Amino acid sequence: MKSLKTVNIHDAKTHLSRLIQEAVHGEPFIIAKAGKPVVQVTAFNAPQPLAVRRTGFLRGQASVPSDFDRMGADDIVAAFDGTQNGWE
Repeated sequence: MKSLKTVNIHDAKTHLSRLIQEAVHGEPFIIAKAGKPVVQVTAFNAPQPLAVRRTGFLRGQASVPSDFDRMGADDIVAAFDGTQNGWE
């Protein structure tokens, strides 16, 4: 994630019009007091960041076959026995 430009309160007052114009064009900024962030300025209609996806967000949208643990077992055994692909 790109870090936001930080300006102190005095500079924000001095350059407020330019800073607002930049925010409108997709460059939000932070106003700090004594080096500590106080507020973040973004355009009113700026897109919101995507929510963090969590494990399980696809729950119920996929299924696992009941024989999943045994799928392809015969082919695997045959590959190691040398009985597959004409290796006999």
